[in-house]
Amino acid sequence: MKDYKKIYEEWLSNPYFDEQTKAELRAIANDENEIKERFYMDLEFGTAGLRGIIGAGINRMNIYVVRRATQGLANYIIKQGGADKGVAIAYDSRRMSPEFAEEAALTLAANGIKAYKFESLRPTPELSFAVRELGCIAGINITASHNPPEYNGYKVYWEDGAQFTPPHDKGVTEEVLAIEDLSTVKTTTVEEAEKAGKYQIIGADIDDKYIAHVKAQVVNQEAIDKMQDSIKIVYTPLHGTGNIPARRALKEIGFTHVYVVPEQELPDGNFPTVSYPNPEAEEAFDLGLKMARELDADLVLATDPDADRLGVYVKDTKSGGYIPLTGNMSGSLLCEYVLSQKKERGLIPADGQVVKSIVSTNLIDEIAKGYGVELIEVLTGFKWIGQQILKNENTGKGHYLFGMEESYGCLIGTYARDKDAISATVALCEAAAYYKAKDMTLWDAMIEMYEKYGYCKDAVKSIGLSGIEGLAKIQSIMETLRKNTPDEIGGYKVLSARDYKEDTIKDMASGEVKPTGLPASNVLYYDMEDGAWVCVRPSGTEPKIKFYYGVKGTSLEDGDKKSEELGAAVMAMVDKMM
Repeated sequence: MKDYKKIYEEWLSNPYFDEQTKAELRAIANDENEIKERFYMDLEFGTAGLRGIIGAGINRMNIYVVRRATQGLANYIIKQGGADKGVAIAYDSRRMSPEFAEEAALTLAANGIKAYKFESLRPTPELSFAVRELGCIAGINITASHNPPEYNGYKVYWEDGAQFTPPHDKGVTEEVLAIEDLSTVKTTTVEEAEKAGKYQIIGADIDDKYIAHVKAQVVNQEAIDKMQDSIKIVYTPLHGTGNIPARRALKEIGFTHVYVVPEQELPDGNFPTVSYPNPEAEEAFDLGLKMARELDADLVLATDPDADRLGVYVKDTKSGGYIPLTGNMSGSLLCEYVLSQKKERGLIPADGQVVKSIVSTNLIDEIAKGYGVELIEVLTGFKWIGQQILKNENTGKGHYLFGMEESYGCLIGTYARDKDAISATVALCEAAAYYKAKDMTLWDAMIEMYEKYGYCKDAVKSIGLSGIEGLAKIQSIMETLRKNTPDEIGGYKVLSARDYKEDTIKDMASGEVKPTGLPASNVLYYDMEDGAWVCVRPSGTEPKIKFYYGVKGTSLEDGDKKSEELGAAVMAMVDKMM
């Protein structure tokens, strides 16, 4: 642990730190615990770069931490010989996002690296696209995705358009940590940066090219043309970046009845209509569902603030109600739709691939098998799906068709290398049009898919454990499970145990051990009988430990019952370790 009091005093006395920062720190002078929380450690890089609460301190998101991260990135880029390629920068609707984007751009410029900064807020997938389109060495996105309003973050992308993976993540992190004195970080002014040719505002040109690629993923334009006037779509960007691109893409492919939730239409970093802007949360849909019922809409869509994740409710004509689809469900539905349409047109290549994260539904495995394509499993974090696309390009083997992870994110096509909720929005509306032409809703299509492949039911439970003590408790739970593999969970016998940190898969009956074949990660996974499974991992973006689990039922009701029972058993197991 760092000498937090010493660093706190340094921030108060050093002329480098501005008066507003010092005033904020003086206000906590009598709160020992708050000082400790802000200064006991540097804000860490996780699966998505930096993410933290906005405020003064080395363990908070502020301009000084952003400058330091950018200086570390600049140092690494220079060592890699990529300084002349430039860096693309985007940001979302959160508080301080424009300021953090500007600070990042000026630190890059001060280091002789050209910054291409978007003129205003843009979705995460467009930043991913821009990195490759502009031939940049890296990208920076200022966003905290779906976290509560007090958070912001800083995601780093590499030249392939995906969030950075080894060795670049380690290399950048080492460079960032090597900067101990924040006042040594370089910066400049916009005027000086522009004069040096190291600062360029980007916008409409990239928008047009990005939207063109999103539209190019449409497989069945005939279905849209036929049904465009009879599909009613309610959409909410949840005060984020999705409003303009989602509406534009839907309009340009022909949908005429798109209704946007007015209270959530405009960007607002305080997210006034929700406690936190997460399309997984029921409350995010309250206003959209109200609107949908009034309009008798076919589906309700919500994108998170940086528009990489999509939540959806679909109309059930039998009950007249709206049914939520989890990320696993919507991802599976899209995978089935995309593959079915490609197969119909003879567009599935012999080396076709579907890629999913290890915590995603086994329904994807069944769909891949059904279409005779290879299933690739990767670690959690869409960057690993991006890395698989890059591997295909570098080796000339493997043809990416679809990728998804359970956390409400997927990617159709390879124009971007991160999950894309704008493209997913377009694809779900296309699918809705296709199925409506057959007198089916998306919910009917979901049931048809379950009947075809089995009723896979998946869920996740999270336990929030923040601060120093929380971090220790998360590590304690992981180590307890690592040393003591359960014989059974919820009555399901554990058949094999995967430890991605130790790179082992152990067959519990024979004792045989083989490697996972994936990079080291603090994740434990239990394959169990009857198609059930449990996976445990600390969140890379929030102070939580997550328990993912899945079952295979004989019907919706059976799947729900088994899932509920396994979830209760998982929590009972955890309670014993708390």
